[in-house]
Parts: sequence; structure tokens; C-alpha cells
Amino acid sequence: MIGRQRRDGGQAFPIYIMMVAGLLFLAFVFFTVGKASATRNGAQGAADAAALAAAQEARDQMGPGFLAALLLPGGLDEFFEGNHFGSGAPCNRAQYFAAENRSDVVPGGCQWNSGFMRDEVTVEVETRYTVGDSVIPGTETRHATAKATAVVEFRCSWKPADKEDKPGNGGGPDENKDNPGPIAFKCDGRDSFLLDPLNLDPWEELAEVFFAVHLVD
Repeated sequence: MIGRQRRDGGQAFPIYIMMVAGLLFLAFVFFTVGKASATRNGAQGAADAAALAAAQEARDQMGPGFLAALLLPGGLDEFFEGNHFGSGAPCNRAQYFAAENRSDVVPGGCQWNSGFMRDEVTVEVETRYTVGDSVIPGTETRHATAKATAVVEFRCSWKPADKEDKPGNGGGPDENKDNPGPIAFKCDGRDSFLLDPLNLDPWEELAEVFFAVHLVD
């Protein structure tokens, strides 16, 4: 009986070794999956920051054109039908914030889509770091990529003070006046207010009133 027990114990020992090795391997796999998930999350955070930065820079650049449009009959309608931001600064800002998060905007990875009273920017980034060495081959050279889209959206309607709204577009400056007077704006979350195109506050104070900047899915 004693000899048989020893033989059974000797046969079980390799099984225990295999079980422990298998559990260790699974632990390393789960660890690698966790590192990969963290790398993807880092890439997404960098993409979100880069897209928001590009949108905010674009909003800052809209100031001169927007304020000039207030002085022209029908100027806001024309402004919103055009290209509202400078050529390179918003995407340069996106790269700066991507780099702050140890990532880079991929070539051609900052794309704009302009519409009436709304601009979208989509930014794609790649991490500068990899998942790292692991039991899964190839992770030591694998970078994570992610995309994010942010919008700059005009959130007001307007009409000349004491005038009816223009039909079809929510109102605009009176085209029969060479020098438009105060304009009445109604913006999300605010009471109606008058803005005199000849006596304006700094754009930094007006930008957040007129334009919302946020991420979209």
C-alpha cells in the first residue's frame, strides 16, 4: 500500500507542475491584455485631447471673420457658409496635445468637415509607446491608435433688434441697411441679449457664448 501511494504521488506531481505553469501562463496573458487595454485607453485619451484642442483653436481663429461679418448686411449667413478656421494652426494644436500625451497625429489624421453653423474635426493618433514585451509575440512593437471627433457649433439664433426673423434661416442682419445696428441674439442657456457690432467685447469673452466645443461619438 505504501509503495502504491508513493507511485500515485509521483504521478500527480507532474500534473501539479503543468497546472501551475498553465495558471502562470494565463496570468501573464491577462496581464498582457490589461497592458494592451491601458495602451488603447491612453491612445483614446490623446485623441480626445487633440480633437478638443483643434476645435478650440479653430473657435479662437473664427473671431476676426465672425466680428467682421456682424458689420455686413447678410454677413453672418455668408460667414457660416464658408471656411471658418485658419489652414494649419488647429491641426498643429492637435499635434501639440497629442505629444503631451505621448502620441502623434498620424499623417493625414486631422480632417475637417465644415457645414452651416457647425464644423467637425476628426483626429487620429498613434501612441509613441507600445504594449511592451509579453508572452504574446509582437506586442513589443505594437502601438495603439484611436480617433476622436470634436465639433465647433454655433448655438444662437439672431435678428436685427426690433425686427422680425428672416424666414428659413433663423434670422440675420437687415440686408437694406449699410450699417447694421444692434443685433438680438438668443443662445442656449442664456436670455436674449443685444450686441452692438460697433462696440464689441473681446472675442475671448464672446467665443464661449456663441460657440460650443465638445466631443461627439
